[in-house]
Amino acid sequence: MLRNYILADNQFITRAGVISLLKTMDNDAGITVVASYLQLLESLRIYPLSVVVVDYSLFDFISMNHLLNIKSGAGESSWLLFSDEPEEHFLRQLLLADPAISVVLKHSTQTQIKEALKCVAAGEVYWCDFAQSVMRTDVPSARIADPLTPSEKNILREIALGKTTKEIAAEKFLSFHTINAHRRNIYRKLKVNSVNEVTRYALQAGLIDLMEYYI
Repeated sequence: MLRNYILADNQFITRAGVISLLKTMDNDAGITVVASYLQLLESLRIYPLSVVVVDYSLFDFISMNHLLNIKSGAGESSWLLFSDEPEEHFLRQLLLADPAISVVLKHSTQTQIKEALKCVAAGEVYWCDFAQSVMRTDVPSARIADPLTPSEKNILREIALGKTTKEIAAEKFLSFHTINAHRRNIYRKLKVNSVNEVTRYALQAGLIDLMEYYI
């Protein structure tokens, strides 16, 4: 059984309850409480085999992809989404992107929460009844056309990583005016006006390796 737990939940009563429950299950369990994704990253570096107990809505993830990329970069960890009843579309998209994420709700019974913690600690996946119901629902996948071309995505990634138009042009052996035209098209298509906004899009679209970006 995995013996270290990282609590990524900024609700005091929830943290206290989970800690108390874990102590009844395994008094020797290591428990680390984190208050931000930066602390989460640092704890995962120190304890790569941890069980991460997280409430997405009460933590400072920028987007779903932010969470998924951090989890992907900590491949030896196991994750349990522990929250109030999440929005169905969000939960479906999350579990379609990573079916290895376990789910239990804060209003679940103590027995169900303990079972979820035991499963995740053993490297197994636990989906509560609500999560199973959401994933059984037959919802047609509506594809939204991506507004950017592959070349524009490539340029967007470089912009989001903080490179100037001049630096991007030099690296790609293109003219300053060509890169500038790409930049204008990206801003126009995404309907944004600042580097911060295009960076947020790049994060949400998973175009940036967040483990590399935030370190």
